[in-house]
Amino acid sequence: MLSREFKPGFRCSAFDMVVLAGGAAMSAFAWDWTSRLGFVIAFVIGHFFLFCNVFRISRALELIWAGVFLTLTLCTLSWKWPGWGWTVAVSLVVTVVAIAIEMRKLSYHGIGWRWINPRLRDWWRQR
Repeated sequence: MLSREFKPGFRCSAFDMVVLAGGAAMSAFAWDWTSRLGFVIAFVIGHFFLFCNVFRISRALELIWAGVFLTLTLCTLSWKWPGWGWTVAVSLVVTVVAIAIEMRKLSYHGIGWRWINPRLRDWWRQR
């Protein structure tokens, strides 16, 4: 059951810390094997934290980002195109766009919500 308690802003749970610690360990282990794999793991885990804990973006935007990143990664691994530089650059652009879209929503409840979305509490009560 989901909690309907009003808790906007930055959040970090014990589960989030376990995921971050596990991701950091996997990234460090993979980095010894190949720095690209270590970077990719850290990049994905970093986005997990950014999307779920800092800006708290919607599932749909998370999945769009994941789809773009996965598609570009698979193309880079399979055909060496567009390459890691473009994969990271395009993914970062999609990150910025996703965060910007989320921050413009009436339901925005991530970091800085009081300044960005001062009517959030009213929106929350109406739901």
